[in-house]
Amino acid sequence: MNRKIPLRKCVVTQEMKSKKELIRIVRSKEGEVSIDPTGKKSGRGAYLTKSAEVVKLAQQKQTLDHQLKTKIDASLYDELLAFIEKE
Repeated sequence: MNRKIPLRKCVVTQEMKSKKELIRIVRSKEGEVSIDPTGKKSGRGAYLTKSAEVVKLAQQKQTLDHQLKTKIDASLYDELLAFIEKE
């Protein structure tokens, strides 16, 4: 029997992709925003496609600010770009 692959929507491109192709960014109850490589942290999450263009677009349009209902620091975007390069 084939297991169903859970799909998530990239908040920038609106494409449905498997969790492996996306990065989860999470805002904790304390308001701390961080990258969630395991996908298991509790809090409000948003998914981004693992691509530098998508991260830059998210920063320009402030997509994560809207999705996570908080101000996103520019350093998080640098962290995301570094994270993508390592993958």
